[in-house]
Parts: sequence; structure tokens; C-alpha cells
Amino acid sequence: MKTTVQHPKFGEIVYDENLLTGKRTISVGGYALQMRNKTTYVVPGGPAEAVVYVKGNIFSGVSLSIMGQDVRVTASTKWYEYALSALIFALILIWGNSTALCAILPVVGGAIGGGISGLMLCVNLLLMKSTNKLWLKLLIWLGMIIATVLICHVIALAFLSALM
Repeated sequence: MKTTVQHPKFGEIVYDENLLTGKRTISVGGYALQMRNKTTYVVPGGPAEAVVYVKGNIFSGVSLSIMGQDVRVTASTKWYEYALSALIFALILIWGNSTALCAILPVVGGAIGGGISGLMLCVNLLLMKSTNKLWLKLLIWLGMIIATVLICHVIALAFLSALM
């Protein structure tokens, strides 16, 4: 996820983090920083005080400490993003363990349904973090609910056909 921030003192700050590998690339004021360790970056050939410390992660929000000043690069996850994602998990666990609801639309619950809905919860959080528009976050959430229910429904139908 690539984020660009304009800072009055340091200029353009570009923060790019690969969600799959966790690799970060940071540039401050047009200078690409070199990684010293996991949370410390330096300007190659620059002064000793030009050290940048990375604090946080994708969910708590990332901030950079540059020469004693904290610069917020990404925002933290909002409470409603956590709540909407948890609804995906709760829906499958409740629906999959209720015989009355499974008579209407069978979905797999228990450990399999919990594992699938937990995975979709994480994917939903990552996708919601990739946008700032509320309507798009709600659309992503709705799509993830539909996808989760369809996956759990197909698995439930496979189990039911194997039993007959």
C-alpha cells in the first residue's frame, strides 16, 4: 500500500509497504532511505541525525519519527471497520450452528465455517484499509459477506451431497 504525505519541513514523504512480504520502501524529500534494521532507516551518505524510525503497523497506523518529529503516514483502523469485519465472523458462526436457519439456507459452521469467516474477516480489513471512501468500504464489506456466505453454502452443499 503506497501512501504519499506532504510535510512542510521534510517535503514529500512516500511510504510503500507490500502487504504480502512486509517489505517497506521509504523516501523523504526525494531521497530513498536505506534500511538499517526492521524499524530504522537512514539516508545513504547523509548526516548521522538523519535517521528515520518507523512506528506502528497497518492496523494501528504508521508514523515516522524524523529528527524527533512524528509524522503520521497512515491512519489507524476505525472502530466501525473492526465491527463490520466481526459481523462477517459472527454471521457465519450463528447461521451455521442454527438448525432453523440452515433449513432455509445451509451454510457450514463450526470450525470450518469459523476458519473461512476468520480468513474473510482479515481480507475484509485489509481491503477496507486500502480506501478512504466510506461508501466503498461498505461496498467491500457487503461483497465480502456475500462471498463468505456463498463459500460456506457451497461447502455445506458438498457435505450434504456426500451424506446422501
